[in-house]
Amino acid sequence: MSDRNRSFRLSRRQVMRGLLASSAFGLTAKLSTGCAQSPSTGGDAATGDAGAEEIVVGFIYVGPKDDFGYNQAHAEGAAAMAANVPGIRLVEEASVPETTAVAETMRNMIEIDGAKVLFPTSFGYFDPHILALAAEFPDVQFFHAGGLYQEGVHPNNVGSYFGFIDEAQYVAGVVAGRMSPTGKLGFVAAKPIPQLLRNVNSFTLGAQSVNPAATTQVVFTGDWSVPVKEAEATNSMVDQGVDVITCHVDSPKVVMETAEKRGVYTCGYHANQSSLAPKGYLTGAEWDWATVYTRLGKEFMEGKTLMSGAIPHILRGGLADGFCKLSPYGPAVTPEAKTDGDAAIAGIKSGKVVIYKGPLETNTGTEVLPTGKSLPIDDVELEKMDYLVKGVVGSI
Repeated sequence: MSDRNRSFRLSRRQVMRGLLASSAFGLTAKLSTGCAQSPSTGGDAATGDAGAEEIVVGFIYVGPKDDFGYNQAHAEGAAAMAANVPGIRLVEEASVPETTAVAETMRNMIEIDGAKVLFPTSFGYFDPHILALAAEFPDVQFFHAGGLYQEGVHPNNVGSYFGFIDEAQYVAGVVAGRMSPTGKLGFVAAKPIPQLLRNVNSFTLGAQSVNPAATTQVVFTGDWSVPVKEAEATNSMVDQGVDVITCHVDSPKVVMETAEKRGVYTCGYHANQSSLAPKGYLTGAEWDWATVYTRLGKEFMEGKTLMSGAIPHILRGGLADGFCKLSPYGPAVTPEAKTDGDAAIAGIKSGKVVIYKGPLETNTGTEVLPTGKSLPIDDVELEKMDYLVKGVVGSI
């Protein structure tokens, strides 16, 4: 959506909200603009009563819905929810900044569209915007993609969902490590938050499982969407001999296209970017939000809520739970690399492959895990990650 169109849409909603504040028109208008439930059903989906005929669910994206990345993955999941769950009606807003603009969008979706469930998907929407609106609208459920919810601290109508996508990054690293002629891998990264560091480290450990000498050069751009810096980082890595590049930025489009032009392999992230790099795309770590959102949509229609405890406030899962998946192997991937990748997927799903196990050191020589000790993928210690493992070239 263009900035001009988005501004027009917000202005229209603001006008409507002002009209809704007037007494007689307000009641009539609210009933005719998409209440979350027909008044004839006698139930309230937000409080846990079953029988809702329609529930309005709002999705908010920080970037465009066709960015080949973070926002597209969520938008595809939202579309799957609406397609697979009768009674779900979507309202969406794209390119909403992590400012008071998102608070305004959430308020409009609630007061004008009748939304009873909101998915403000960007990391920076949580504090203070989601928290403030959740306190103001206790009958609306707010689901945030991230690891930020704290029981007893945050409102009861707020939930957190995220996936162990570093499992998929580990597998992508296995394929990259097997396919790289030099063992020199590259990672274009946004900010050194724990979730991103887990991806860098898991990708590296996956590569080292098939090539112990493999290294990963990491470059932090400083923000989630900085196309110029992403292109510069990719070109710089290629100039230094890196022959497989992956990333964790909002839209991998620039990284994939730049690497393809330079003739090196790539592993994608967030969504499937194979069309952007038809020759060099090996595989990628993808979110499978279609599975997660469809599951939640069915629970909403059954009357389940965060407030009743029927939906957990913290939802987590990995490859085995349908939270993430691997992109199909590209044409360049050898049979040997496919075999290694498939074995890694099977091992992770069965629990035989543990990504974080000792002996494990940081790239500065500090011991993380001694021999014989390991951390399962859902261990809370991994949510606090603040280091790069041995073999990663770069610093936080």
